Amino acid sequence: MEIELGLDTFGDVTDDAEGRPLPHAQVLRNIVDQGVLADQVGIDFIAIGEHHREDFAVSAPEVVLSAIAARTSRIRLGSAVTVLSSDDPIRVFQRFATLDGISNGRAEVILGRGSFTESFPLFGFDLAQYEELFDEKLDLFAAVRQQQPVTWQGSTRAPLAEQSVFPPVENGLLKTWVGVGGSPESVIRAARYGLPLMLAIIGGEPLRFAPLVDLYHRALEQLEQPTQPVGEHSPGHIAETDEQAREELWPHYQALMARIGRERGWPPMTRAQFDAAAAPEGALFVGSPETVATKIAYAAKGLGLSRFDLKYGNGGLSHDKLMKSIELYGTRVIPRVRELLAD
Repeated sequence: MEIELGLDTFGDVTDDAEGRPLPHAQVLRNIVDQGVLADQVGIDFIAIGEHHREDFAVSAPEVVLSAIAARTSRIRLGSAVTVLSSDDPIRVFQRFATLDGISNGRAEVILGRGSFTESFPLFGFDLAQYEELFDEKLDLFAAVRQQQPVTWQGSTRAPLAEQSVFPPVENGLLKTWVGVGGSPESVIRAARYGLPLMLAIIGGEPLRFAPLVDLYHRALEQLEQPTQPVGEHSPGHIAETDEQAREELWPHYQALMARIGRERGWPPMTRAQFDAAAAPEGALFVGSPETVATKIAYAAKGLGLSRFDLKYGNGGLSHDKLMKSIELYGTRVIPRVRELLAD
């Protein structure tokens, strides 16, 4: 069984050695260094998420990815996710086509609605149109992606008539995924456009998503679309031992979840809940290289994954610990996953 193994980060604002938040600019420079290390240790893909709030440093993933592209040679580069609902599909395509050219064909985009909504008022979009905006903009993006003159009409922007979009992608079509949470409607939408599916699995048991994967494959077949890959994005952290990884991650993950929970009405995460998520069947991929590799192989087999992306940045966890986690992922986890999947 073949699988690509990648990394995700949202550009969480990390702490310095004294536990103080780093400036956003330093976090951005650190992310570039993390991407360079990921390339050096053989990781297949790095994706950077888009946010527009104080606790995340990245609002323009393509710019950061271009900086990584300039210092790397093989790692693929993408977003996780691009919030298409509050962006312009044509500009999104142009930015990623530009990244693709700069990186010699290594760009990908993961399109999503986003689990945070700050971009909607920031860019003047009505949250009441949450579903309509994504539906129409994905439809337009899919048309632009074909790299033919576009004629399109919808209700959320001006129509297009035989409009060409530049620059084109040099070889083939821009690889485009649709990121989804747990919605069957989102899965069917991805299948309708014949686009690969990226599952954001951040809680519960990853294998509970198996019915959605089955739905996706059945929808592709019924819609007469070709078979497409399925990926998983899940948070985690790697250290030399399970205990070290959990103790390093726990206070930062707890603070991150508490901050988001206050905004969304969730109760604070308990240590028991954290440990349950870190257990063999949970969605938190935290532990030693052997533990994390075993969990990835288990999820890959159970869901038929073509890619697994570890969200390695979680809250204030420091740059040096993130770099160590990346090193262990590339040098020890990835080879072990390939061994386990070859059995």
